[in-house]
Amino acid sequence: MLEFLLALLTTATVGVLLIPLLRSRTASTGRLEGELAIYRDQLAEIERERAAGTLPESEAAAARIEVERRILAAGDQPPPPARADAMLHKVLPPVLALAIPLLALGLYLQTGRPGLPAAPFAAGQPPPASADEPFSVEKLLAAARARLAAQPDDPEALSALGEALTLEANGTVTRPAVESFNKALAAQPDDPRALYYLGLHEAQSGDSRAALARWRALLAKSPPDAPFLPMLRAEIERVAKAAGLDPDIPPAPTGMPQPSREQQDAMASMTPEQRQQAIRGMVEGLAARMKENPQDRAGWLRLANAWKVLGENASAADAYAKADALAPVDARLLADWAEAHVRQLAPGAPPSPQATAVLERLEKAEPRNALALFYLGAASFAAGDKPAAAQRWKTLLALLPADAPIRGMLEQRIKEAEGR
Repeated sequence: MLEFLLALLTTATVGVLLIPLLRSRTASTGRLEGELAIYRDQLAEIERERAAGTLPESEAAAARIEVERRILAAGDQPPPPARADAMLHKVLPPVLALAIPLLALGLYLQTGRPGLPAAPFAAGQPPPASADEPFSVEKLLAAARARLAAQPDDPEALSALGEALTLEANGTVTRPAVESFNKALAAQPDDPRALYYLGLHEAQSGDSRAALARWRALLAKSPPDAPFLPMLRAEIERVAKAAGLDPDIPPAPTGMPQPSREQQDAMASMTPEQRQQAIRGMVEGLAARMKENPQDRAGWLRLANAWKVLGENASAADAYAKADALAPVDARLLADWAEAHVRQLAPGAPPSPQATAVLERLEKAEPRNALALFYLGAASFAAGDKPAAAQRWKTLLALLPADAPIRGMLEQRIKEAEGR
């Protein structure tokens, strides 16, 4: 009886909310007005780009002419026929909104069992999960405890249980979580998750020095590409700053040669120009060492990145080529290599044959790479293959956001490639 009353109240509430909809008139904007609004926005965008200097005057004039042509063409189109189903569209939503709850109520009263209590999951089994379900700490706890029930000494499960208990306590590493992490470390001494959270417990307990020592040790023995390193570095700096201590951590690897402590002290008193010259001297020293050890592929990659940071793109491209000769570089490094090539181009110039070769490899590895699509389109256009240029630029245009400043220029290039 209670369920029936609740359903009636729901239906009545929906009916009250639908009263304004039943009284409203169906309004629609004509096709011509909608198109004119779009064209006005396009003209305003052209004027903004022309005023900002990102669109040449000649291209702006051509774009304005094209928009005005479209406006004239839109005005010549016959008006659409009047809609005869306006009343249907006005009445159908309220009818469905009322009919669906009533139908659901009838089916529920006919086939449902309102008095049946909810059945819990089988003991010891976590609830089923899917990729579409939201994150749930309860499910993490249930999964970890179920795994531990089957394997009580599993270090991964112990560490997962400690993490779930910490999340349940809103980030506080509780005593049960510490016990779970300690058991995980006893079975697996280098477990990074347990080491991190035990350090967090020490920091929360006021022993920042112990936390920093534990985290520095974890940082030192972790692989350089470990995904948790940025978060670990940030946490070390945060705790050290709060405690007034020196973080004492090495900088993240960037490919640039790192100065020694004495060099850092000396550079602190230099002018910016002198400091830049000192950095350039270190990079040139690395380049000299690479000539003595040309088989050091990692060294060539560090040198390429260092030259790229200094803006020496030709030297960076040469270093990437030497590293690639020892072993082919991956897609990420291909993108850096291609960027070093195209940064050497004059405005409007097509890429060189060397740059085109790198860009083609990049396009093969990442068919939707914007850098490859744009410059390979320019290379195809310069070589006379205008259909290939238009195809690449159209693909790039579809990937760009609607407010990308380059869209106007790209649309003009596509028209030129298609002979329009």
